[in-house]
Amino acid sequence: MNRWLLPEDIADVLPAEARKVETLRRAILDLYQSYGYELVAPPILEFLDSLLTGTGSDLNLQTFKLVDQLSGRTLGLRADMTPQVARIDAHLLNREGVTRLCYAGSIAHARTPVGSSAREELQIGAEIYGCATWEADFEAISLLLKTLSVAQLSKVYLDLSHAGVLEGILDGQVTAKSDIEALYTLLQSKDRSRLAIWAQRLPAKSADALMALTELNGPCAQVLANAKKTLPKHKLIDEALAHLEMLVLATAAFSGDVELSIDLADLRGYQYHSGVMFAAYVDQLPQPIARGGRYDHVGQAFGRSRPATGFSMDLLTLASLAPLAQRKPAIVAPWIDDALLTSKIGELRLAGEVVIQVMAGDPVESAEYLCDRELVKQASSWEVKKK
Repeated sequence: MNRWLLPEDIADVLPAEARKVETLRRAILDLYQSYGYELVAPPILEFLDSLLTGTGSDLNLQTFKLVDQLSGRTLGLRADMTPQVARIDAHLLNREGVTRLCYAGSIAHARTPVGSSAREELQIGAEIYGCATWEADFEAISLLLKTLSVAQLSKVYLDLSHAGVLEGILDGQVTAKSDIEALYTLLQSKDRSRLAIWAQRLPAKSADALMALTELNGPCAQVLANAKKTLPKHKLIDEALAHLEMLVLATAAFSGDVELSIDLADLRGYQYHSGVMFAAYVDQLPQPIARGGRYDHVGQAFGRSRPATGFSMDLLTLASLAPLAQRKPAIVAPWIDDALLTSKIGELRLAGEVVIQVMAGDPVESAEYLCDRELVKQASSWEVKKK
């Protein structure tokens, strides 16, 4: 057995790419700080019941489980940081006003997600707590678009949906949690034949509305107009469509590089969304580069109801799509005991230069640095010369 082999769909991040990931991480977190977001770092392990509070069964299936040797309780290795950040807002910060939090950390999936080739991700995201209005959702969307702009991904396709539409259709119907999870799967796959069978348990008006959701997708104005004609009149549905309309107008005015669409059957995620939902796509990737939306019920599940909205993405995937950064120029210096040389190297490094010391005759092998200069002794001083 090769001891250096890694588990399936787990990989190392090698030089140059790792530097690009870290550079992006710093730039993105600085962007979030400029909006007033505070950085948090939840633990990678938690008690399982806390880690899965307020979430659906799909997150449970993606979570690695192990037994805590100290308490005997089951621990979970996080597969999503959003519930953890909601717990921090609800129980540790315990603020009354609007709170903006951001994060960047590793997550692991027990199963490789559909469309992905990795079970480990470096999740980065931002969340807004304490604001129930559409303005918070728009800030999350606009910040997501700016995040993709930092990675120089200019052409973005943003797909919108709203959990309130389905909630309005099912209002008053007693439906088991397992049945709702099956319904989500059918809507996501737009399996109309099986969806029609599932909908037989509902009144005809609700069943027809469910079937209509599978065809309510495409350009925003067209979908909204058709939804208003096709879907039943209901407060939750009307509010959801109005919410989407405001977001479409605001986002279109914010960025001319984003192509907007609506898919009212797109309810993917971890089944904790309670309002607007959005997914961002780019040309280089078949699956969404980022997902987000409103999830007010997660805080409620922690015992403190707080409006919440935000988004997250995999920074490793983002970095792989970002244009390759040029290799950083570096200076080669001899690896010898010389006080003047040591002093000169210190000055150069303080000035922001990369100085790599090597033994005489040794080559510099690096994917990250371009050694285009060298330190050469002239008389009693060391000078930087082009190679």
